[in-house]
Amino acid sequence: MCGISGFLDLNHATPAPELRRITMRMTDTLRHRGPNDAGVWADEGAGIALGMRRLAILDLSPAGHQPMESASGRYMLVFNGEIYNYQDLRNELSHAYSFRGSSDTEVMLAAFEQWGIESSVSRFNGMFAFALWDRQGRNLTLGRDRFGEKPLYYARMGSHFIFGSELKALRAHPQFAGEVDVDAAALFLRYSCVPAPYSIYKHTSKLPAATLLKVSADDFASTPQPYWSLRSVVDEAVSHPFYGSEHEAVEQLDSILRDAVRIRMHSDVPLGAFLSGGIDSSIIVSLMQAQSRTRVKTFTIGSHDKEFDEARDAAKVAAHLGTEHTELYVTAEKAMSVIPMLPRFYDEPFADSSQIPTLLVSQLAKEHVTVSLSGDGGDELFGGYTRHIWGDTLDRLHRVPLFLRRFGAAGIRTIPPEGWDSLSQMSWPVAPARWRQRIPGHKLHKLASLLESRSVHSLYEKLSSHWLDTEKILPGASFISFSEDNPPSLRHSAENLMYLDAIGYLPDDILVKLDRATMAVSLEGRVPFLDHRVAEFAWRLPLSMKIRQRQGKWILRQVLYRYVPREMVDRPKSGFGIPLAAWLRGPLRDWAESLLDERRLRQEGFFNPAPILKMWQEHLSGKQNWEYHLWDVLMFQGWLEESRRTPDGLSSDSEDIANATMESA
Repeated sequence: MCGISGFLDLNHATPAPELRRITMRMTDTLRHRGPNDAGVWADEGAGIALGMRRLAILDLSPAGHQPMESASGRYMLVFNGEIYNYQDLRNELSHAYSFRGSSDTEVMLAAFEQWGIESSVSRFNGMFAFALWDRQGRNLTLGRDRFGEKPLYYARMGSHFIFGSELKALRAHPQFAGEVDVDAAALFLRYSCVPAPYSIYKHTSKLPAATLLKVSADDFASTPQPYWSLRSVVDEAVSHPFYGSEHEAVEQLDSILRDAVRIRMHSDVPLGAFLSGGIDSSIIVSLMQAQSRTRVKTFTIGSHDKEFDEARDAAKVAAHLGTEHTELYVTAEKAMSVIPMLPRFYDEPFADSSQIPTLLVSQLAKEHVTVSLSGDGGDELFGGYTRHIWGDTLDRLHRVPLFLRRFGAAGIRTIPPEGWDSLSQMSWPVAPARWRQRIPGHKLHKLASLLESRSVHSLYEKLSSHWLDTEKILPGASFISFSEDNPPSLRHSAENLMYLDAIGYLPDDILVKLDRATMAVSLEGRVPFLDHRVAEFAWRLPLSMKIRQRQGKWILRQVLYRYVPREMVDRPKSGFGIPLAAWLRGPLRDWAESLLDERRLRQEGFFNPAPILKMWQEHLSGKQNWEYHLWDVLMFQGWLEESRRTPDGLSSDSEDIANATMESA
């Protein structure tokens, strides 16, 4: 795992010492991603410089140093990530190449020389972001893995094409402008993240997942080209669905997942796993322990608020599997110790509040291991979110004429959210546990807006968005739509919602959260569910093997029951959350009010303060729960404050986290 950066000077006017100096400055901002080694290579005649910081995972010797040159001298490569099937590729290439070391980077270079770039990346099973300079063709190719596990940003600034693993590396380049894109800020308020290909800065982009971007030393004009797409996977699955029995499906999924886990356990440094006690992480840990000769190290986050606590369930699973288990209980004080650092770690506005426990569990794991496997991706592939489970209900609702649905929505809105909350609390003593919902009034009012949707895409927009009317608080912003021109032909709303989550929420939120949190403490996170073989098999399965009797991930449960007793894992999903609403009213109140100060908001000039302050007062009084909307604004404000500092890396903040007081056992 590493951090990469560099730039290409179209005018070839930058002397070699300056190429190296600028690139080293950019690369130094990424030292948290790679504390073990650093390297810079430059070619003055071509105007190209590549830099990297290395977190050594495979081949800890100098033979793994980057930038790395291919055997023929044609290519120079900097690479962030892991190629999990590199040993198989190495064996396939060994007849033509004499390898100097044992790194996957060297295998990548040999593959590029033997098979070409696009053919090679199609063979890679891994997570990666790379920059490859071709001396012969005088061009630079950027590439990113299928699901977007590893980040890569780029910008065209004057005569320079700049790239890096994080925005702070681009900000360190002297030509980087850094002008905030208000339209991207509006996207952030809707989704709690800035979705690809946008970034928070104008003229700066994220390379989309599963694409290659080739730029010439003489011309920067180019667009990313896909080498794989989930859309193609879905189309193929619709044409060639799985026709086997349920038993055969469980057998095949067990086998594919087992191998996906196996190849992600290869490491020359200590390895462990995050364990929440839920379906996804429990499967990953089960398959790890089944293939390990030693006790797998597992790590979990707990909360003193029972509504959010999964630590007890995780401990039961760990005890049953026999792992070496460590817990961390999060308090508001611990959260407060890392919250000021979040904007620096996430590098652009990001407001999924589970970023806090994810960062803390990453720090906990780093005390014991350098690599940790995660259960992310299972929800998107196997129907794990509430919106997926209620897909059939949504289908039935949309058969009702629009005017009737609007009438029903108006009826819901006749009672304000706090009124529904009061009614719900009165009924809790006699209501079944599965019917009890946090902030039911807010959710019912969201249902009212869903009833008025005209399509699955508009439905998804409302389900996945916080601030729908961004123009009310962000003057001058334009609405950007993400609807596909030709979406896949899927019969059920649940499948459409799963697809939209997999191409949007997963890479733009979930994987960003995991990458930045783990990399902030120099920990590598690996995600077996995002092995493309798992995704391709999952989409061939009928919906009935994913969602059954108002319960998601049916087939994953059947696999898990082979390793863990059913009663140990069959429980409501609580999520990787924190009691944010209460914390904002209590221990985080002073911090929040300093960022929401009316004079400050007006001086900065981005937000209209009135609706935000009204929302803040309603939240403080308990009249409404606006935790998500307010967290979006707070994270933007924190990022804005951080962005005005000179980028200089993260080592001091990483030490602050490492020194934080924690309860562990």
